[in-house]
Amino acid sequence: MKDYYATLGVSKNASDAEVRKAYRRLARELHPDLHPGDKEAEARFKQVNEAYQVLSNPENRRNYDLYGENWKYADQFARAGATTGSPFGRGGFHTVFDADASPFESIFEELFTGFGGRRRTSGFSGFATFEVSVELTLEEAFRGTRRVVELPVEVSEGQPRRLEVRIPPGVEDGSRVHVPIGGGRSGDLYLRVRVHPDPRFQRKGADLYTEVEVPVEELVLGGEVEVSTMDGRIALTLPPETENGKRFRLAGKGMPRVGRPDSRGDLYATVKARLPKNLSDKERRLYEELRSSRR
Repeated sequence: MKDYYATLGVSKNASDAEVRKAYRRLARELHPDLHPGDKEAEARFKQVNEAYQVLSNPENRRNYDLYGENWKYADQFARAGATTGSPFGRGGFHTVFDADASPFESIFEELFTGFGGRRRTSGFSGFATFEVSVELTLEEAFRGTRRVVELPVEVSEGQPRRLEVRIPPGVEDGSRVHVPIGGGRSGDLYLRVRVHPDPRFQRKGADLYTEVEVPVEELVLGGEVEVSTMDGRIALTLPPETENGKRFRLAGKGMPRVGRPDSRGDLYATVKARLPKNLSDKERRLYEELRSSRR
């Protein structure tokens, strides 16, 4: 069983602030930009994002504490228990539902298959609609990806319950992706997309926002700094006397727009002054001279 608390290195009684602090520390340590080609670090980074997605949401966290790995199906468990008055009690069985059963079919047939009830060979004889949650990193949302999802029942004869679906580039957190089942003759699948936060960027539609720490001398004298983008790092030229907090627009370096992969938003990079630390005697004298000359 996945232990999201252990993944983030916090206790089950950790506050929201402690969860957030642990996530930010691990996300920075494990980010793929710092470990190019390291599959283990990449897998760990995804685990950390998955754990934070659950524990940072009060409702998700409460459901996880109750149902463990099956937290996504808390509503279905609660509905099933309330409808059937199950003698097993909470946690006594682990039948998972992604969608409500047909109102013309008894929910007992789902719950007690394998407990003496008849075995179902197909779930629905007609058209059906399902919703399944999928979780992506911002990187996957940028490039597009594929997921294998499992339907709760067999929709029609010969229609597999496990489907590989394509998620297009540019999807946003909370969006729904429509996937026809059986060429649209058997039903519809809707993917509810959850995009994990990325420690490097904030997203607003197709635009991305980031902050770049810059040595104060580079702001004063001008120079080049590296900026992280979804395509990798690029050089940003700073003019002399750049003000702290100035925002630069990097056109076309944001997220792709759904259905228009050749059209992308922009990346806005805000420069933040990084003050020097541990000054040498010579550096301190130079700063003192600068202060005196500016008076």
